[in-house]
Amino acid sequence: MTKLDPFFVWYILAYSLVCFIAVGIYVREPKSFALFTQPYRNFLFVPWKLVTFALAITGLTVMAPYTGDPTWDYFDSIFMSVLAFYGAPWVLGVMYLSAKKQLPVRLFFVAVCLWMFSVSWSYDIYLLLRDGHYPETWLPNIFLSSVLYFSAGLMWNLDWRENRGITFSFMESDWPTVLPHSSFSKVCWYALPFILLVAGASAFFLLPLLFP
Repeated sequence: MTKLDPFFVWYILAYSLVCFIAVGIYVREPKSFALFTQPYRNFLFVPWKLVTFALAITGLTVMAPYTGDPTWDYFDSIFMSVLAFYGAPWVLGVMYLSAKKQLPVRLFFVAVCLWMFSVSWSYDIYLLLRDGHYPETWLPNIFLSSVLYFSAGLMWNLDWRENRGITFSFMESDWPTVLPHSSFSKVCWYALPFILLVAGASAFFLLPLLFP
């Protein structure tokens, strides 16, 4: 492993401490976090969300070796996709409810940590261990991966309510929950822009292959 620039040494120490604090907050009051509860899993593990996740992770993983991006491989494609699927809907909900002052700041802090760990810090550490140096793409990756992450979180929060029509689940008082009449047919046209955004961002990396 090459010697790290002092900036990255302090950066790693800083976000390691932040993650440690976030884990401590969860351990202290796990009941405050819907993320690891059965209702949240019921909310997330519905057929249309599982199918769209399966399509997304398959596409991202299969195309990884053909993008020409040396930082994109099978392993980080898989673990970043899993983190986005499981965490992004919760992160978006907590951020929204925190902005509405309906949740305490400590939950917002944990949500921010999970977001950054999912889109950046896990990616950085994996590539540091794999390649022996901190990835040069660490900063642009934060922005690109965050666009995909928040798009995924919004899409998997799409919901249809009889009295409101299309909405985001985290805007409802019973979030996270899944209603018996929830189905992809009711939200598909609203999910399409998010699907196209992810597909377009992924296809961008294939342009060198298509047009050498």
